[in-house]
Amino acid sequence: MNDSVFAPYMRLWNLAPDGVPIATQSSRLLPARREGTAVMLKVVKPSSDERNAAALLRHFDGHGAVRLYEAQANAVLLERVEGGRSLERMAITGGDMQAADILADTVGKLHVVRAGRPPDGLIPLQQRFASLFDREDAVPILAHCARVARELTDIQRDVAPLHGDLHHCNVLDGGARGWLAIDPKGLIGERTYEIANLLGNPWPHGEIVHNPARMRALAELYSFKLGLDIDRILAFAFAHAGLAASWDFDEGMDPTYWLRCAEVLEVAIKG
Repeated sequence: MNDSVFAPYMRLWNLAPDGVPIATQSSRLLPARREGTAVMLKVVKPSSDERNAAALLRHFDGHGAVRLYEAQANAVLLERVEGGRSLERMAITGGDMQAADILADTVGKLHVVRAGRPPDGLIPLQQRFASLFDREDAVPILAHCARVARELTDIQRDVAPLHGDLHHCNVLDGGARGWLAIDPKGLIGERTYEIANLLGNPWPHGEIVHNPARMRALAELYSFKLGLDIDRILAFAFAHAGLAASWDFDEGMDPTYWLRCAEVLEVAIKG
């Protein structure tokens, strides 16, 4: 990786390297230190869908999410999360419902009503489903997913800023700070959508996820803990599974996993 992408921010924010660079699909990261504090420098790629991350992290203000220390147009300086526990590992080694309980607590912290108006530039939920609406003729079940998505987004309840991509690998062990969300997409829409991706994770563990009883149990847990309507949880999860499958089509990847999620959820939803 070309370290020169980090150089301007290392100087600007007075950082010292503290690890090897990391490349993801959407960004480049470098562990660093500033005056002895462990931080993470993140430079997002031009194609990244995390352009609204800084505004939303500022809105969350470290409550249920990593702290934002600095931000530029395409770079952020973040609290570095270094706890050793993993929600994915927890879920696949017998602690699936324990992990779900932690995820519910995290959502509750992110959705605390805060003073002031939501950040500008957040992506409306209708726009989030654009790929599904474009792909709804590709596979019969996607047409059903798209219809449900339209019904849900046409009349939304309890609209709030949303992380937009919560799953087991985007909530990390923050040690004394508790479990902290990373990598928000920055959406605005019905709070229930925040749960949608959780029913289809941890990916790619279909042996756990593709279980109707498990889908129902998770929906009941999130409904109870967060005061959300269980039917809308299942419906949003169904619509999102179709959206995730459409993204796989867009990227030339195998959509089988998410299509199977949609099939399992289709039996559970009303309409």
